[in-house]
Amino acid sequence: MKKFIFLIIIGVILLFSIIVFFSSIYIVREDQYACVLRFSKIEKVVSEAGLQFKTPFIDNVKYYSKKVLIYDIEPSSVFTKDKMAMTVDFYIAWEIADPLTFYSTIGSIENAKSRLDSITYNNVKNLMGTLNQNDIINEDDPSLRNEIYKQITDNVAKASQVYGITIKDVKIKRFDLPTENENSVYERMISERNKLAATIIAEAEKDATKIKTEADRAYNVMISDAELTAKLTIAEGEQEYMSILAQTFDTQEKQDFYQFIRSLEVLKASLNGNDKTVILSKDSELAKLLIGLD
Repeated sequence: MKKFIFLIIIGVILLFSIIVFFSSIYIVREDQYACVLRFSKIEKVVSEAGLQFKTPFIDNVKYYSKKVLIYDIEPSSVFTKDKMAMTVDFYIAWEIADPLTFYSTIGSIENAKSRLDSITYNNVKNLMGTLNQNDIINEDDPSLRNEIYKQITDNVAKASQVYGITIKDVKIKRFDLPTENENSVYERMISERNKLAATIIAEAEKDATKIKTEADRAYNVMISDAELTAKLTIAEGEQEYMSILAQTFDTQEKQDFYQFIRSLEVLKASLNGNDKTVILSKDSELAKLLIGLD
């Protein structure tokens, strides 16, 4: 009987030892912080991965992630400087940088999301209140909006430091127009497009008219120059012709011979075809030529 009681006692002690052992150890992963709590107060923060020890039955362990967390905030309404309502959809990339401060001020991930929601919305609302709707909805290079994102991120990061949180990024996924404003904005954008198209067309027509005028002027100048050159060439040719004639028929005998040749050519031209009859006056040069009169 005593032996049985002894075995029971040994078993209880062994079981208690096992319970104590497992109650005194805990494991920390690479992507975790481990906060050791004693009576709801943090005794220490462990960031190194591996097997760790704590006081059994007294200490508790609360884990926080080291990873960058993404919080997709519900779309919310804001007003621009020109009193136009817009719906903003954005998200936050954040991480716990100081687990001790995080636990002391917020305590849980859900509370952190709620606090970040409020901080981010207030900063977005305040910034949107300094911009007109045209500054946000336009056809400019999207990279120009990076300055807006940076300003929001810096403001939210500064406000979140007191909670042991580091803000990696705040990105606005899209700006939506309320249904009642969509038509007016689209009409404005269409109107701006039409004005731009009209301006481009007017400038193109102006350039086309200028080019056509310059081409017509160049054409007229070229035609005038060509006509003048042609007239000068003809005049020079006639002058050369008369000079050659003058040099060729510089005596009375040559001139008479030339008249004789010309008369023969006229007679030959008159006798073409089958009709060989020619009626001439006796005073005609041809008649004188044929009858040998002087």
